[in-house]
Amino acid sequence: MSKASTRSPRELVDRYLQAVRFWLPKGQQDDIIAELSEDLRSQIEEKEAQLGHPLNEADVEDLLRQCGRPLLVANRYLPQQYLIGPVLFPTYRFVLKVVALCYLVPWIVVWAALMWLSPSHRAPQTATGWLAAIGVAWSTWWLTALVLLGAVTAVFAVLERVEAKSHFLENWDPRKLPAVRDTSQIPRSASIIEAAANVTFLIWWSASMSSPVVLDRPEVRIVLTPQWQYFFGSFLSLAIANTLLAAVNLVRPYWTLVRAVLRLASDVLRAALFCWMLKASILAEITVANVSPARTVEITNAINLWTARALPIAVIAGVIIAVVDVHRILRIRAAKTLPTHTAATAAI
Repeated sequence: MSKASTRSPRELVDRYLQAVRFWLPKGQQDDIIAELSEDLRSQIEEKEAQLGHPLNEADVEDLLRQCGRPLLVANRYLPQQYLIGPVLFPTYRFVLKVVALCYLVPWIVVWAALMWLSPSHRAPQTATGWLAAIGVAWSTWWLTALVLLGAVTAVFAVLERVEAKSHFLENWDPRKLPAVRDTSQIPRSASIIEAAANVTFLIWWSASMSSPVVLDRPEVRIVLTPQWQYFFGSFLSLAIANTLLAAVNLVRPYWTLVRAVLRLASDVLRAALFCWMLKASILAEITVANVSPARTVEITNAINLWTARALPIAVIAGVIIAVVDVHRILRIRAAKTLPTHTAATAAI
């Protein structure tokens, strides 16, 4: 007969208690083991009363298995410890999302846009092949992510320790909570500012940018390409449309589905036009007094080159604006099922 088969039920309990003791703080081992031993004894007595006979080795084994692994049982008696506790964790998770959406995701978009749209950036990156370029970018992205997320985690870990000692989050005033905001309402101040900005832009745009010759002085002359007439007319039309939309929002200060869709269309068209203008090498000629024509040609080409390189940034900005507009449309569609502001949100 094997040694395991001759092990007594009491020995199993003692071995179990010893295993639990190993994971407990030394100053609390005796008290916790005494409590746990008493609890196990009570369970054994209760089980024996139900069965009508003393428990055998298999019965005690089943009981201990139901109690759980020694490590998990010991953990129940220990104070819960967190790197970032439940009080700060929602804020921590929100900050991680902000970091991901405002830096890590745009980092990938900018890299992809540069590789696609900028030959001068793409050439040195792909000198050893596309797979190598992607590998370098991927490793750089992960290193950046680890540094940023590690820094955020370290800051919140410190805040967790400070809050545990000072309980600074418990000192707050309900009267300082922000007022309830109606997400469908448009502040009239915002509509006034938008209308004034568009009117100012229209006056300047019509007076200064209607001709391809945007500057004609004895010392400096700047001329744009013939394509400029398309950009001028398009931006002028969009500015007029945005001015009218701001005026309607001023009179009816609640977003409707129609106006939200119009704002999305306007922003997408404006972003597309701006990106096209950056890529179109719109600057045709710069003439500067006492500067050789060869030098001014170099300056012109350099300006066109750097405006084209700014295209990825413009694309990202346009995408962000479009996402905000789409989110507004979805919010309005979801709110249409509610009776709130039914009259104010009626279609134009």
